[in-house]
Amino acid sequence: MASKTTKTTNPVLSSRALGRATLARQLLLAPAAMSAKDAVSHLLGLQAQNTKPPYYALAARLDGFRPEDLSDLMESREVARIVTMRSTIHTHTADDVLTLRPLVQAARDREIGIFRKGLVGVDLDRLAALARALVDERPRTPKEIREALLVEWPDADPQSLGVAARCLLPLVQVTPRGLWRRSGQVCLTTAENWFGRPAEPTPAPDDTVLRYLAAFGPASVKDMQTWCGLTRLRDAFERLRPRLVTFQDEHGVELFDLPDAPRPDEDTPAPPRFLPEYDNLLLSHADRSRVVAAEARNRTWKGNQAYCVFLLDGLLAGLWRLEETKERTTMTIQPFGRTTKAERAELEEEAERMLGVLAQPGVPYEVGFGTVNE
Repeated sequence: MASKTTKTTNPVLSSRALGRATLARQLLLAPAAMSAKDAVSHLLGLQAQNTKPPYYALAARLDGFRPEDLSDLMESREVARIVTMRSTIHTHTADDVLTLRPLVQAARDREIGIFRKGLVGVDLDRLAALARALVDERPRTPKEIREALLVEWPDADPQSLGVAARCLLPLVQVTPRGLWRRSGQVCLTTAENWFGRPAEPTPAPDDTVLRYLAAFGPASVKDMQTWCGLTRLRDAFERLRPRLVTFQDEHGVELFDLPDAPRPDEDTPAPPRFLPEYDNLLLSHADRSRVVAAEARNRTWKGNQAYCVFLLDGLLAGLWRLEETKERTTMTIQPFGRTTKAERAELEEEAERMLGVLAQPGVPYEVGFGTVNE
């Protein structure tokens, strides 16, 4: 059910106040003294369509973070990469893989319907059983899975068979895929096999609603539905209403929140932050105006290419890119508009902090400014 316009007397939160609250929940007002594992859990996972974004996301958020911290968690199987919310790859803790994935399974089931023309005559239960046997025997590449399933259903569409296997089964990408400065092709096995324990039964969404608000609130029902890809979450919010506080945005949409969650003053300073492409902050609300002003919409990608972005005064304000050679690492900042001398100094300072985390040890690095090519 979509969020409703309310006529109650709930306090109104400005877009700027909502932005400051969300930045606080997202650990983006000040670097947090939190472990990488705790941060991944608090944020309910990190967008991981590519291999580097989770590292960039934590570098922007944590005090003292080292990329090896996340790599070590992946190698020890405490976190893993898997398709969950919005049918995209996320890095989750093992506990969340085994609980969040069952929660969003209904959305994955709907996704199979999009590919039904390529699955005519395919028994999905048998497909799931065959695919599970394959990947539990040993991790398999997507190509190997498709080719094995084509033997059973030679007239089916190969891509549709692969998508069906990915949707029906909780398939994690095994290491070395996703490790820092190491490469590896995508190889898949089931979460149960990788972690050595069974998935949880499909949970009620209530606990995840509370965790979502802790990481992304204040938020509407529609906001959370946008984040996770599920529908009909209104009932869960209504069950939790006695434990929550409510507000409304400037358009009258009802917003829910945890009573004791941080809601900083709208004039709280928001230092620059450099975020990866598709960062959680940018994709987890139906109304993204709290961090994306109207003039910045649709400027973070071109065709199929998405760009890393930066925030200035709490709003999306431009792009950045990292270029590495054996001799030098260069970070180029590309503002959407004019920046003051003070803003450029702040951006340079934060860029150097990020480079101190992300650049290759012993390799000089520099920060430069450029323009956005659109």
